[in-house]
Amino acid sequence: MNGLRGRRDLRGHRAVIICLVIACAAVVSPVAVVSPAAAVPTAQADTPNVTPSWSALPVPAATRPVTVSDLAARGPGDVWATGYEHTTDWVRPMLYRWDGAAWSRDSSFPGAEASGWLGKVQFVGKETWILHNRDGAGEILRRSAGGSGGSGGWSTLPLPQTLWTYQDFAAVPGAAWVVGEDETGLKVLHHDGSGWTTQSTPDGVLYVMGITARSATDAWAWADTTNGSTVLRWDGTAWRDAKVPLPPNSNIHTMLLEPAGRVTIGGSQYVDGAPRTYLMTWNGHTWRTTYPPLGDTYTEAMVRGPDGALWLPVRSDRAFQSKYARIDGSRTTFSYGPERTNAIDVKPRALTRAGSSLLSFGTVEIYGSKPNLMSERLGG
Repeated sequence: MNGLRGRRDLRGHRAVIICLVIACAAVVSPVAVVSPAAAVPTAQADTPNVTPSWSALPVPAATRPVTVSDLAARGPGDVWATGYEHTTDWVRPMLYRWDGAAWSRDSSFPGAEASGWLGKVQFVGKETWILHNRDGAGEILRRSAGGSGGSGGWSTLPLPQTLWTYQDFAAVPGAAWVVGEDETGLKVLHHDGSGWTTQSTPDGVLYVMGITARSATDAWAWADTTNGSTVLRWDGTAWRDAKVPLPPNSNIHTMLLEPAGRVTIGGSQYVDGAPRTYLMTWNGHTWRTTYPPLGDTYTEAMVRGPDGALWLPVRSDRAFQSKYARIDGSRTTFSYGPERTNAIDVKPRALTRAGSSLLSFGTVEIYGSKPNLMSERLGG
């Protein structure tokens, strides 16, 4: 089985990638405000009488254990979550949809019963695009808005070749990219709306870890090179080094391309052998680096919330509750999800803005059983 997106050791473990876990960060405008009760000040985070405003959303069960790949929203009533479930001998793709009132499972797409997984979700015009590994071969699932009928409105766009690893995927009107690796090394596959080509990268690039795009002529990728991590940018003609002044001895987990040209990078810097989380923000003129009190939190699920702050799930100090961080400038606050009876591990894996709400999707392990699906909502 191919693909893995969220690894912590970005270079040393490339050879043992066995699955794709991708996450798409929603690019949104901070226009609505979440209730102030959502953000618990750091000093109050462990106060017993603080009641967080996250609520649990029921999710139809999958075959345990499950792995969550991505969560993305077009709007408050059109949210998709992807991943895969483990059967006795193989893994099977898993697709869920939130319609604004409830989660339901969608099994109408081609290859729903075949071995494989679903990865990142992208919205291209009125269509929903999802990276799909189907029996080892890569393809892009496409669903037209309001799709109906026996195929649920789904069609497929096959990739031009089979890769060992399908690392990440990005799509915008007029362009799509799939990055990964085959027996010859790094591959950047590009679709221009009519056909596929293979794109080259600057000398020294060993592996592309992730990719995101604003338009067909403005895409960004983060890569592993002979000199460490770097950021690449596609200008419609070629991939070039974006000259981002990353912290020394660091890697990149995710990149948010935001309105008005803002860019936010999340990653880890290794200091004295231990990782610490950093954030970098481009305001259109300069890069600014900060180190919020997040320890070694993996930032792949980070999103810009409806209140304008950055939100991401963090490792919880309570086995029966999830935990989220809210970063607003220099202030970092925390909130907890609802208490779950007999839970021993609650892990939100992906986060997205859905209108005036934040939605999370992940796994919960109840004592005596394997992890199954969970979802939580803040606001709305």
